[in-house]
Amino acid sequence: MNTNQLDSTQRIKAIGPGMAKGKAKELLDAVEKKYGGVPNSFKTMANAPAVLQGFLGLSGTLEGGVLPFETRYQIAIAVSEINGCPYCLSAFTAIGKGAGMKDETLAMCRMAGSTDPKIDATLKFAAAIVRERGAVTPEDFQKVKSAGCSDEEIQEIVANVALFTFANYINLVIGTEIDFPLVMPVKQRAAEKRI
Repeated sequence: MNTNQLDSTQRIKAIGPGMAKGKAKELLDAVEKKYGGVPNSFKTMANAPAVLQGFLGLSGTLEGGVLPFETRYQIAIAVSEINGCPYCLSAFTAIGKGAGMKDETLAMCRMAGSTDPKIDATLKFAAAIVRERGAVTPEDFQKVKSAGCSDEEIQEIVANVALFTFANYINLVIGTEIDFPLVMPVKQRAAEKRI
């Protein structure tokens, strides 16, 4: 099965650590050291080292934030589902499973939901950010505040939505070949009418 996202060919060639030079090689070597491998998404971003460095920089900074790992990846799954990105949905689901997230939790994330009231409000707020392109309603904001999210957490939710939307857009535009167990979005972006 072809696992490129929107087209039969990947639009920008992936470069691995063995073929990369300069800053791209330095970044890919760091990814390989940290994760034990280099996903195709990073190999593709390596064509523009500033893009890869920016993504890794924001991701690394947010790893040290107040939102726990599991919450960040629940946001990633919810955002990737809404944006219709098979690559990211596949990658973030695999990462979640690898971290011990249960299948039912992963399925609920795709619907921007959780049995935990605070995480549920977090995911619904993240979904509102994506759907409304940041212009959330006062009610959306009040719901996430009422669920116990601090101002710091709310800003990190926004930053994580931006990070994962960036990943979605890069991989959708490029048609990155999926190198994780395939998880397709419920709503196929390729089948939607283009505006």
